[in-house]
Amino acid sequence: QLQLVESGGGLVQPGGSLRLSCAASRFTLDYYTIGWFRQAPGKEREGVSCKSGGSTNYADSVKGRFTISRDNAKNTVYLQMNSLKPEDTAVYYCAAGRRGILTMNPGDYNYWGQGTQVTVSS
Repeated sequence: QLQLVESGGGLVQPGGSLRLSCAASRFTLDYYTIGWFRQAPGKEREGVSCKSGGSTNYADSVKGRFTISRDNAKNTVYLQMNSLKPEDTAVYYCAAGRRGILTMNPGDYNYWGQGTQVTVSS
């Protein structure tokens, strides 16, 4: 069974930064499209960013603030989040989908982590 484990969430003040990690086991992340999603209470899960090979995509709400990256040696994908806002508060998930399809539609992803909570508050 393919596994994804997120970490790095927490409580941060507005304007602060966090780096989320998504570690994979039993498969190689570089062979898949990896997406970051978030879900706030009472809202639908939304795409934040995705990466497939050398291509990346970001939601308009996070462009210029968030950066997705991958460390193949560690088989880990990161989401660097800067200039955080209260509206970024959500549970963040990473997911793996078919390589070559750069999509932020949750339905296009087959494997999901358990999520990590990010709270932006003063």
